[in-house]
Amino acid sequence: MRFGVFIPQGWRHDLVGIDPAEQWAAMSTVAAHADAGAWESLWVYDHFHTVPVPTEEATHEAWSLLSAFAATTTRIRLGQMCTCMSYRNPAYLAKVAATVDVISGGRVEMGIGAGWYEHEWRAYGYGFPGPGERLARLDEGVQIMQQAWRTGTATLDGAHYQVEGAIVRPLPLQAGGIPTWIAGGGERVTLRIAAKFADYTNFAGGNPGVFAEKSELLRSHCADVGTDFDRIVRSTNLMTVIGSTEAEVRERLGVVGDRVRPYLGEEKTELFLRDYAGAPGVGTPEQVTERLAALAELGLGYAIHYFPEAAYDLSGVELFEREVIPALS
Repeated sequence: MRFGVFIPQGWRHDLVGIDPAEQWAAMSTVAAHADAGAWESLWVYDHFHTVPVPTEEATHEAWSLLSAFAATTTRIRLGQMCTCMSYRNPAYLAKVAATVDVISGGRVEMGIGAGWYEHEWRAYGYGFPGPGERLARLDEGVQIMQQAWRTGTATLDGAHYQVEGAIVRPLPLQAGGIPTWIAGGGERVTLRIAAKFADYTNFAGGNPGVFAEKSELLRSHCADVGTDFDRIVRSTNLMTVIGSTEAEVRERLGVVGDRVRPYLGEEKTELFLRDYAGAPGVGTPEQVTERLAALAELGLGYAIHYFPEAAYDLSGVELFEREVIPALS
C-alpha cells in the first residue's frame, strides 16, 4: 500500500488558535516532516469555507499552497483531493498545474472532481448547477487538461467549455502529463468518467462495503469503455487519530473536540467528531493496520490520511510512520 498525508490548511478547523501570521509556518513544518519521512505524497483540499459549517476561520487556497510546497519540498509528491472543476477555467487550471509541476521538478498529482459544497459555490458567485451539469463540466474539463498536457495546446467546443488553440507551455515535466485522480463514487457518471480518464480514483472514505461495491462498478465501466481496470489505482481518504492504547485514542479525540468547541459550539462539535466514530483510521496501530490490510485485500492501493492534530502535535503522525506504514508498505 502507498501512503499520502493531508497538510492542515484550516478547512477542517485544523489551524484554529494559531495566529494567521504563523499558519504558513505550521503548514510548512508538517510538509517538511512529510517530505523527510515515509510518505509518498502530501495533499490539500480545494475549499474556500470551513466545515462542518462556514466560519470566519482561515481556509488557505489549495493551488497557492501547492506552489509554495513545490518550492519548499524536494521529494514528496503534491496533490489536491480534490480540485473542483468549476472553480477555475480548465485551460487556466491546466496552465497553473503545469507551472507548479515545473517548479516542483515533476511532482504534481491532479485530483479533480465535480464539487459539492453549495455554500461556497454560491458565496463565490459560481451558482450551483445540478449534478448532471457539474459532472458534464468535469468530463469536458479533464479532456481539455489532458490534451493540453500532452500536446501543449487544447481545443474543445463543448457544451460548457469552449477553448480554441489554448497554449499551455511549458508542458509539465512528467512524460504524458500530470497523473489524473478522479474523485467521487457516483455510480452512473463519475465512475464512468474515471474509467475513461483516470490514472487513480478516490472514493468510499474507507468503508469496506462501499469500497467493494464501487470497485465492481468501476470494473464494469472499464469493460464498457475498453480500459484496463487493473491499471487504475484505487485510493481512499481516511480520518486518522492513532494512539498506543485505546485510552490514548479517546484522549486525543477529546483534545480535538476541545480545540474546536469554542469555534463550533457543542452541537456542531459533536457533528464534527462524528466523522471519526468507527473510522478505519481511528484506533491503535494494531487496529488501524488490520483495517487497512482488509481494505488492501479489496484492492485499495493508496491511502491518504488526515490527522486533525498535525498542526499542533506530530506525535500521532510519527506513531503511524513507525508502526503502520512499515507493516503495509
